[in-house]
Amino acid sequence: MEKTKQLTGYDKYVNWKVLIVPVILFFVVLIMPTPYGMKDVGMEYKVAPGAVINHLTTSLFGKNSSDAQQWELLTAKMMEQNMRVGALNKKRFLARNTKWCKKYKIEVSQKNFDKAHAYVLDNISDDQYLVMMKTALDLRKDGLKYENLSAKDQAKADKGAWNIKVAIAMGIFVVGCFLTECIPLPAVAFCIGLILVFTGVVSRKEVAMLYWSDACWFIMGSLMFAAAFVKTGVDKRVCLMMFKRLAVPNVKWITLIFFLIITPLAAFISDHALAAMFLPIGMLLYQNSLTKEIPEDKELAKMLMIAIAMACNIGGPGAPSGGARNVIMMTYLTDMFGFDIGYFQWVTYCFPFLFLMIPATWIVTNFRFKPRITSLAPAMDQLKVEIEKMGAWNKKQIWALVIFIIMVFGWFTEKAFFNMGIYPIRLGIGVIAVAGAVGYILTGVVNWRDYQEKVDWGVVWLYAGAIIFGRTLDSTGAAYWLARTVIDLLAPLGMDAGVPLMVVSNGMTAILTNLMADGPAAAAVGPITLNMAGLVHPGTSFLPFMAMGTAIASSFAYCLVIGTPPNAIVYASGYLEPKDFLRVGIPMFFIANIVLILVTAVYWIFRGFGGLPGF
Repeated sequence: MEKTKQLTGYDKYVNWKVLIVPVILFFVVLIMPTPYGMKDVGMEYKVAPGAVINHLTTSLFGKNSSDAQQWELLTAKMMEQNMRVGALNKKRFLARNTKWCKKYKIEVSQKNFDKAHAYVLDNISDDQYLVMMKTALDLRKDGLKYENLSAKDQAKADKGAWNIKVAIAMGIFVVGCFLTECIPLPAVAFCIGLILVFTGVVSRKEVAMLYWSDACWFIMGSLMFAAAFVKTGVDKRVCLMMFKRLAVPNVKWITLIFFLIITPLAAFISDHALAAMFLPIGMLLYQNSLTKEIPEDKELAKMLMIAIAMACNIGGPGAPSGGARNVIMMTYLTDMFGFDIGYFQWVTYCFPFLFLMIPATWIVTNFRFKPRITSLAPAMDQLKVEIEKMGAWNKKQIWALVIFIIMVFGWFTEKAFFNMGIYPIRLGIGVIAVAGAVGYILTGVVNWRDYQEKVDWGVVWLYAGAIIFGRTLDSTGAAYWLARTVIDLLAPLGMDAGVPLMVVSNGMTAILTNLMADGPAAAAVGPITLNMAGLVHPGTSFLPFMAMGTAIASSFAYCLVIGTPPNAIVYASGYLEPKDFLRVGIPMFFIANIVLILVTAVYWIFRGFGGLPGF
């Protein structure tokens, strides 16, 4: 095990012959002249919000935002945030609550919220509200010109453009380092924070807070849980229960079972959780398959780990609960155009994508990896012997299983129970995972030495760096600038309508989602492509198809360790190198895009959508 972990690059020193290339590219991007488009997006992110809020307070109350009362300012801020997500009608404003305000970091009290709500309800008609919002949107998109700004506002726009340029340069540096592994990957995660501080994008206080998120806590907790499962031997019992009925336990059939079980579940259960659950099983299968004749089979280990990650990754589009990206696009569609996609309706449209992707991904995975060991029958026999030696379930194994079941229940229900008012606070899957890890210590299942030695802490820091990287692309507007630039460049080629527009949207989303979390990727591309869809195909089935297509494409993070939590979790096994993800990820990236277009052009168009005319 220790020998295998050396392959991750943790024991290597910096390869300056390779590292110098991404370093030079980073500085080249920084010193290049700033494109006008970056300044325009910087203006939208840094100047436009204040200008729009001031415009709204003037239109509503006849006073500048600096003179407005708190509830008046709250009204304008809520309207401006609604405008950002494409919710231009009065009905959507009235549907908001204080929880929604806090989500978007709008300062709010119940008293001021009630005043704002009542004012819009009683004093502004639906038509007046819509006209006001469209005027504000025009101001944000076209009314502000960089050259017409005051010197102070130009400085703000320049700062926004600089932040975008840093994010783009950092993206080139990070991807280069991840693909070549010219520097230990956890060190790349720290380089991200250093770059952001040294370039002035964030402060020293902000960068420390950015490194942690619920996803990081989940990965940390899930790796701890896997260590507890392995130590107690519960992983052996679960593994045998899953595969003992196989007449021929060939590695191809084992990986097929992974896909058949994990992929449909990932549509309804967190892919993080599934990867954490199956990681110890995959590791156990590999370790018990080795023999004196073949003491090591790297291809087998990689095949099993990649199969688990890919099975998790392709399942998310199947249902709205499969990922934040799905809910984000459903919300955008409702906010912008008033079209609702129901939960079951989403499943009927998107689950066929899973049916096509399961065999395709399974075939590619088995084609790209050629293990020397193909029969896992000896592993099954050895498991039976080891479990017989264990005897009946002991106290530690029972505690390990009970705490795990409680964790899984918490992962499934924490969001629903919070919305129902059963939980007074939102826990998050990360907090539940860490609580479970602490539970293992309190019940004596493990001690801290087990966690210290068996958890790959480098992967935790690696994913923490990935989170801050994705957040930077999102918060600076770099992802938005990339999406807008690509779509604008392809428009003259006739790819700004119909299925070609969907191809561009899907491809852009798929590229971005490999660099950042799926939700922000969908959030960056979705408003642009949905607005274009509304212009070229208004009131047609193209609108919900674009929403579903963008959500599905944002799950195509197959190529990089940082693409998804399942990728990072299986990387923690120590059996994988970053380039191993590319072996399956690159062909599946193109196959998935092709499958999505086929589903759209054949199944979706043939079926139509809820009475809407075709496009």
